[in-house]
Amino acid sequence: MSARRAAVSKARTQAEARRLNPMVEFVWQGRDKRGVVMKGEQLAKNANLLRAELRKQGITPTTVKPKAKPLFGGAAKKIGARDIAIFSRQLATMMKSGVPIVMALEIIAGGQKNPAMKKMVNNIKGDIEGGASIYEALSQYPVQFDELYRNLVRAGESSGVLETVLETIATYKENIESVKGKIKKALFYPASIIAVAILVCGILLTYVVPIFKETFSSFGADLPAFTALVFGLSDYLVKWWWLFAILTAIGVGVFLFFYKRSPALKHTMDRLMLKIPVIGKVLHDSSIARFARTLAVTFKAGVPLVEAMDNVAGATGNTVYERAVRKMKDDVAVGYPVNVAMKQVDLFPHMVVQMTAIGEEAGALDTMLMKVAEFYEEEVNNAVDAISSLIEPFIMVVIGGLVGSIVVAMYLPIFKIAMTVM
Repeated sequence: MSARRAAVSKARTQAEARRLNPMVEFVWQGRDKRGVVMKGEQLAKNANLLRAELRKQGITPTTVKPKAKPLFGGAAKKIGARDIAIFSRQLATMMKSGVPIVMALEIIAGGQKNPAMKKMVNNIKGDIEGGASIYEALSQYPVQFDELYRNLVRAGESSGVLETVLETIATYKENIESVKGKIKKALFYPASIIAVAILVCGILLTYVVPIFKETFSSFGADLPAFTALVFGLSDYLVKWWWLFAILTAIGVGVFLFFYKRSPALKHTMDRLMLKIPVIGKVLHDSSIARFARTLAVTFKAGVPLVEAMDNVAGATGNTVYERAVRKMKDDVAVGYPVNVAMKQVDLFPHMVVQMTAIGEEAGALDTMLMKVAEFYEEEVNNAVDAISSLIEPFIMVVIGGLVGSIVVAMYLPIFKIAMTVM
């Protein structure tokens, strides 16, 4: 235990040292023993240390200078979940092939285009070289590597099957990110189309309708009620568009502020989202898929069931399911089987409960849960494809109705005048 504490302390000391003395990326050029010109890029604390390292490799450096930052886009991109998924797959593949962990991390870092990701991988490599375990090195980055990820790595290290666990993690991350992407697609597509429809209507009311109003006002005739209503809305937008924009921005900002900070509001919104026709079923299926796959992976890696369920709760992607899984964890902790705990929360379909019961009875819970995850991931795929095909006619009706109403309102006075003349 004291050795582990010493390793953790050393890793933290190294992380602090890197913060105070950050590595700099240099561009170098030199000649090898044959006189052939060599060049490359490498991280080092300073140019002198890099020159010494190049000489050890048999290269006489002629130019060593810090890499110039691009004029545009120089800021490092954030490290996203997809970056971590790709990192996991690369590390798993190389370790499965017998590449040592330090060399694998060096290769991965060398292929990174995102400076933030490259720096993080190099720092992890430095911690491991300094004697820290992979779990301790990853623990320095809790935002990028969540508790579930770290616990799986720790279980793999302690059981001596780290390569297998890393491959399992990589597959898990890829599947979870795929499900997340499909959910975003299902929600973003209709929202973006409706937003474009509202924008088009706003442009028509602000720029096109006033032209018609000026033309019709010269006739001196009474306008149809619907046309007068559209003209009134147009006048309001032309005069108060800035107030409407400010109120909308404030409203969205206030909602997002409280949504991120209020568990009660987030829970309410998640519960309402689950009740939306069609979309709600996709969200239900995705939460079940994420629950099943995460629990299967953690349980297979050797994480105790109660501890695994604690990690699984936050991976469901919905606070309704998160609370349900935490309640299940409490029931399992006092001795109830998982399938009985599932029945109590009344969220999981009968098929999921039965397959879980069979898995527990046969001692193959992880296998059955993986089959549940695959089934519901396929359901999500099919549902998203169906939404994309079914929603297009609906979107056309919405856009046609909004734009068509404005067009009809503009032509009603013409028809009225024509009828009067006739």
